[in-house]
Amino acid sequence: MAGVLLTDLYELTMLQAYFAQRMNGTAVFECFVRKLPRERNFLVAAGLEQVVEYLAGLSFSSEELDWLRQSGRFRPDFVDSLAGLTFTGDVDAMPEGTIFFADEPILRITAPLREAQLVESRILNLLHYETLIASKAVRSVLAAPDALLVDFGLRRAHGAEAGLLSARASYLAGFAGTATVEAGRRFGIPIYGTMAHSYIQAHGDEAAAFEHFAQTQPENAVLLIDTYDTERAAHKVVALAAKLAGQGIAIKGVRIDSGDLGEHAQRVRAILDAAGLTALTIFASGNLDEHRVEELVASRAPIDGFGIGTRMNTSADAPFLDCAYKLEEYEGRPRRKRSEGKATWPGRKQVYRHYDGTGRATRDVLALADDLVPGTPLLRPVLRGGRPLDPRPALAAARERVRTELARLPDGLRSLREPAEYAVDVAPSVRTLAARLDAQQ
Repeated sequence: MAGVLLTDLYELTMLQAYFAQRMNGTAVFECFVRKLPRERNFLVAAGLEQVVEYLAGLSFSSEELDWLRQSGRFRPDFVDSLAGLTFTGDVDAMPEGTIFFADEPILRITAPLREAQLVESRILNLLHYETLIASKAVRSVLAAPDALLVDFGLRRAHGAEAGLLSARASYLAGFAGTATVEAGRRFGIPIYGTMAHSYIQAHGDEAAAFEHFAQTQPENAVLLIDTYDTERAAHKVVALAAKLAGQGIAIKGVRIDSGDLGEHAQRVRAILDAAGLTALTIFASGNLDEHRVEELVASRAPIDGFGIGTRMNTSADAPFLDCAYKLEEYEGRPRRKRSEGKATWPGRKQVYRHYDGTGRATRDVLALADDLVPGTPLLRPVLRGGRPLDPRPALAAARERVRTELARLPDGLRSLREPAEYAVDVAPSVRTLAARLDAQQ
């Protein structure tokens, strides 16, 4: 979705310094989240597909190289050296849809130093955002597992790419689809939509607006009924349904976008049911998040689906993750950052998950990659020598992984409000290695 210059300046200034010193040994970087945000008992890995696409297509165009030369910041011989640069390294990662916790690497890059360094900013940019949104969206899935959930957030997303990737991340997390048409074309996500209040206002007559829309959308006639008076509009829908039935058109549902959604839904449901329109669905939208959805579900509001936008697409309550991409090994020697509050565990690592007899996850173990540790390893080979090992997995597989992993979570972790602990044990070999490096520095 963007060129190689969508990066931080220091990636290129470091590459020039490495070039001057002829430093390009094999480096190992790992991406992880240092700490879970408040009200997040777990995170959902997402964005790997976009990372693979980025790495597989990594190269400098002639225009980008010309711009670097003209910028005056870089040596001509260094810029010339970038002309044939591609990604030739290895990637191991948690598959999309994997549930993970703080300090667990979700992606490991093993590559020549300048390749591994150059890709840092864009990899974090992609993994961070989609993981952030998937981890927010899955909370609405937990709140309303049986409801139709649709991403409504494009218009308030932070830019076009964010709108597309939030549609993808929310679908991965379990949403039924999105209102963003391009996400349907690009990712194969089901698309949903109704009408705007302006459509009703442009007609002047609300009933005429309903009729015209239904006639042009006979297979998807979902009518927005809160432009003026919600309950009066519901009665107009009842009258129109009988008229349209003679034309072979069945109204599919109604949408409520304002006011007390639960109370309006109760009244509208009663109006529709009294007329025998029990099959008409009620869809609600309007500044919703997982907490409001949970309240509506708990109150037994007769709402069949929810359009969730701004608060999900911006992860409004937790708009960023404290994620990092850190060097863990260079030229075969483990490395450890010891900065106050930002220390890392050294060496190439693997995460092993343990389950009880019922299949519920009980704890994870963070170990060195070559340790013989019981459990299910979570990081899997993705690229070798810059080439994907397998065909790109379908987004449907990631959705199924989320569903399966949610079912295997301890019940306490599924709470939207109560904090719950999950054990991530650091293997003795990792602690011993860290202590040895500390003693040397």
